[in-house]
Amino acid sequence: MTGAPRVVLLDSGGANLGSVRAAFARLGVDAPVTSDWNTIQAATHVVLPGVGAAASAMARLRENGLDKLVARLTQPLIGICIGMQLLFESSEEGDTECLGLLPGKVTRLPSSPGIRIPHMGWNRLETMADHPLSAGLDQQWVYFVHSYAARDAASTITRCNHGEPFAAMVARGSVMGAQFHPERSAAAGARLLKNFLAL
Repeated sequence: MTGAPRVVLLDSGGANLGSVRAAFARLGVDAPVTSDWNTIQAATHVVLPGVGAAASAMARLRENGLDKLVARLTQPLIGICIGMQLLFESSEEGDTECLGLLPGKVTRLPSSPGIRIPHMGWNRLETMADHPLSAGLDQQWVYFVHSYAARDAASTITRCNHGEPFAAMVARGSVMGAQFHPERSAAAGARLLKNFLAL
């Protein structure tokens, strides 16, 4: 890649847009929030952040026509938290049809004695497959806030355990995702974003 990366954050209406933008700013990268097709298509890297509910995030993308555009993108795309969940075919949360860029379904994490849902706090990554996105992140601690997860995704490159294993990071071709919040995961989160920018 020549020149500085041109990163855009898709306007998914998520409350974490500002904090994700700030995380890129700490790396010296301006990452504007946009729903403008031309700006998105001209970007070198596209980020789909999201917090809240899958249904409302998908509704926002459909409202902006971004659900159609995302499927056509060829540059590296990463979904964060709910943004990662939206990459799959569907989510059990609100019985939501998602983007279908990755095979599989997002389901509710099961609660059990000593296992609280939502899964909130720090957890350790375990590498399942070598990938440039997860370089240097094996056994690193990252920060999660979620009740739903992709639990048997073929695209899993790192996983965590909260009662049972779930996908912490996924990748297939140019489509990637992180279930945790890099913007709240200190040095490990910054490493993930640097890895993404290097793709």
